[in-house]
Formats: sequence, structure tokens, C-alpha cells
Amino acid sequence: MKGLKKLALATAVAAAPFAAHAELQAMDDSMMGDVTGQAGVTIELETRVSIGQFTYTDEGSFAVKGIELGGAGVSQTDSAQDSGLGNLLDQLVIDIDIADDGDAIIHVGSLQQDADGNAVPIDWGFTADSMELDGNGGQNTVLVSNMDSWGLLGALDIRVDTDDVDGQAGTGTLNLDAAFTVEEMNFDVEFLGIGVRGMTINSSESGGETLGAAGLAAIFGEDPANLTDEETRKVGLAQAGFAIVGLDIYKGDGLGASTATDVLRIDVEDVLMDINVAETVIGGESIGTIGIDNLHVSDTRLAVYGHAD
Repeated sequence: MKGLKKLALATAVAAAPFAAHAELQAMDDSMMGDVTGQAGVTIELETRVSIGQFTYTDEGSFAVKGIELGGAGVSQTDSAQDSGLGNLLDQLVIDIDIADDGDAIIHVGSLQQDADGNAVPIDWGFTADSMELDGNGGQNTVLVSNMDSWGLLGALDIRVDTDDVDGQAGTGTLNLDAAFTVEEMNFDVEFLGIGVRGMTINSSESGGETLGAAGLAAIFGEDPANLTDEETRKVGLAQAGFAIVGLDIYKGDGLGASTATDVLRIDVEDVLMDINVAETVIGGESIGTIGIDNLHVSDTRLAVYGHAD
């Protein structure tokens, strides 16, 4: 019953940003037609995915074994099992539209509504048996094992922006914005003898020192006194309990004095969240809790590319 109360609270809190998101961005077919000249495409989805093993091989290999993705019920945590949620990643609706400038706009929303007509957030669950390093001579190190997690998805928007990057014709940028929670995550870092129990990821406003509307506007707004619709939406999602992630992904040059070109670039617009760990286990004994309040990552750029042996 305690788990059900927790889920009810999380769902009630999470419904608010979906309502705000619908007001700012949701479009019916006629409105989409005004933007693109076409009605767009809608996909309704329910799924559960199992992968026996994912392997990346260089000389040795890195393997993730026993992967499963679905609804919250996939997780074996007590809170997920008490929630009464199912094993399917379901109630998803994906709207795809092509804007006048050629941008591809993909919005992931929810088919399910609560009694007040607000969209209900999408529950997800993820498990993995182990993440391991393997050598060709039989060497093996288990990095992470018994990964088990579940949470709620409040918003997911993907845009392929056709504007040229650094004046290079034919390039573009993948913009990714997500709002989510991790209601519970457990895993072991076996080769270090560390266990993590009851890890949660939520909004900066979920506890500890809160930023308030003005503080959030200062983080998300280029002009905090005159927020855009998108910036206002992010403030609303954070106030409603969600961690926020915004990324730009594109092809570009290396950083600083690097001479690398045509690399995978990842620019972090903003990551804002609270992280809490209910129990940290070292050597089989609990050493207490860990809390990270108002973690904000910004002005962060990565350049990723292969290197010669």
C-alpha cells in the first residue's frame, strides 16, 4: 500500500507538466497542417524489449548482458512491484511532423489521461544482469551487475534542425529534450565492492534547497524576464518534479587545440536534477546515505571520435 501511495503522488505530480506541455506544444491535425501543409504522422506504441547481449569489441570487448526494457513491472524492486504497473512500455503516442524549413519534429506523449483529463506520465523499467570487460586470454572484470530501475517519463521531444553547422552545407543538429524521474535504482559495482540501493533522480525542486520559479528561469532562460514558450515549459516541468536534460548532437570539429574534424559533438545545454541514494554498501556493510542537491551541468561540450592504435 505504501508503494501505491507513492505512485499515486508521483503520478499526480507528473500530470501537471503534461498538461502544460499540451498547452504549449500539442497540435491537432488541422494545426499541424497549417505548419507543414500535411497532417503529419502519429504512431501509437506498446512494447517490451529483451537483448541477450550487447557487445562492443576493440581488441578486447565490453559486454552488457541480460538487458530488458519495458514498463515499470519489468523492475523487481519492491516499489515497482507494489505500484501495480505492467510489464509493457505502453500508452505511448509519437507525433512526427516536418516543418516548413525541413526540420523533423518528434514529440513523445501519453495516450492515458487521469480523471481531470490530464495526460498521465509514462512508466518505464530497465534491468541488466551485468556489464563486463573481457580479454582475449580469458580475462574478465564485472563492472556493474544486478542493475534494476524504474521511473516516469514526463516529456521527450526530438528535433532534427536543418540549419547548417559552422556554415557547412548539408549538416544539421539533433536537439534532444527530456524530463524524467528515476523512482528507484539498485546496482552493484562488483570490482570495487560497492552496492547502491534506493537511488532516485528527481527535480531540483523535489527536496533540499529549491530554486523557485525565478531561479529556474535564470537557468533555462536566455532572457529570464522574457521566457520563450519552450523555456517556460522547462520551468514548469522542473517545478512538477522532473529532472531536465537538454542536449545538442551534431558533426563538428574537435575542442580547443584539437585538429580533429568531422567528429561527433555533444553539447549539454542544461542538466538539472537532485540525486539521492538511500543506502550505500561497501564491503557488505551500509555506510549511510548520499544526497546531491541541485546538480546543474551546463556549458559542457564533448567531442567523440576514434583513434589510431
